[in-house]
Amino acid sequence: MIDKLAIKQGCIDAFPLAIAIGAYGLSFGVLAIQADFTVFQSVMMSVFVFSGTVQLASVAMVASGASLLSILAAATLLNLRNLLYGATLSKGFRNVKKKWRFLLAFGVSDESFVLGTQKFKRDGPAPVYFATVALFFYMSWIIATLIGALIGDQVDPLQFGLDLAFPVTFAALLAPSLKEKASITTAICALIIATSMEVISPGNEFTIVVTGLVAPFAGVILNKGGH
Repeated sequence: MIDKLAIKQGCIDAFPLAIAIGAYGLSFGVLAIQADFTVFQSVMMSVFVFSGTVQLASVAMVASGASLLSILAAATLLNLRNLLYGATLSKGFRNVKKKWRFLLAFGVSDESFVLGTQKFKRDGPAPVYFATVALFFYMSWIIATLIGALIGDQVDPLQFGLDLAFPVTFAALLAPSLKEKASITTAICALIIATSMEVISPGNEFTIVVTGLVAPFAGVILNKGGH
């Protein structure tokens, strides 16, 4: 039986963040066209990849003449954080058949991870809720990419700050969940690491990877030291 309440709640929770995702997707669509991607290629990349960070990095690397191997390597490293996301979210999918878990895994992203973990902590396993949120974000990303690609060279996403829409919204969404000492310590470590790397190497696509891998370990070590 379909859990209509979970679907309704998922749509309500996802809508505000989907607006930011739309702005981010619009930015990607515009930048992809400016990097000589076709509208079809831009949209299909969003359909099959569904990762803003990877897609933006890939477009930049293609524009700079990077090899396919280096692009694939960068994409893999940038998505390593999804291993941690998946391991955490798996607790909320324990009653789901394996064949459906593969589809749910495709919907794992920064946004769905935050909403999903908050829901699981509050109400326990909720695969229908997560699927609703993930699908909402997925469709928003694809539609926004299409619009951005159709606009093409007519808009400069950086001029209007569209590239900042998602990071700012995501930070605002994540902040209320930072209640425990371990979470706060890890967040502070991530802030220090990311800021330092950005100062040393502005715009480096590996900043997210390094921060995502190092910050949790640094947080654990500092918390143990505090005990």
